[in-house]
Order: sequence, then structure tokens, then C-alpha cells
Amino acid sequence: MDTPRVLDLLEAGDWKAAHEIVQKESSTLAAWLHGIVHTLEGDLDNARYWYEKARREFPGSDAVRQEIAAARTSAAAGAPARPPKG
Repeated sequence: MDTPRVLDLLEAGDWKAAHEIVQKESSTLAAWLHGIVHTLEGDLDNARYWYEKARREFPGSDAVRQEIAAARTSAAAGAPARPPKG
């Protein structure tokens, strides 16, 4: 997956193009990004589903920009895509 490209698309608000990429992937990071896609889309039930798949707490739509930044930091550091849930 071209993670930097997906993150650039998400930052630009192009969730449709980002969705085309992440829906083909099965990693935890892809699930997190998929959740962000659906948050931007406004489909919060689907976003919650993907956050659950990524084993992350769903922060709500107000935190979408922070989530994109956190995903970028996590991907750049090679860190696990999920913090402990709970």
C-alpha cells in the first residue's frame, strides 16, 4: 500500500481515491485508514467498524485531522498501527 499517498489524499479530503487504495488491503494500518476514510465520508457506523478492525478506539468525526496526523506519524516511525485499546 502506498501509505504516504493515502495520507496525502486523506489530508486533501479525497476520501474516494483513498478508499480505492485501502479497500484492497488487510493490514491493521489499512483498517485504521479505512476508518478515517469513512469518517471523512460521514459514514460513522462504517468508520466505527473499521476502527474496531484496527483495534482502535473511534475518536469521532471531530478528531479526523488528528487521526490523519497520528497515522502519518505512526507509519513514518514504523510503529504499530494500534495502541492498547481500553
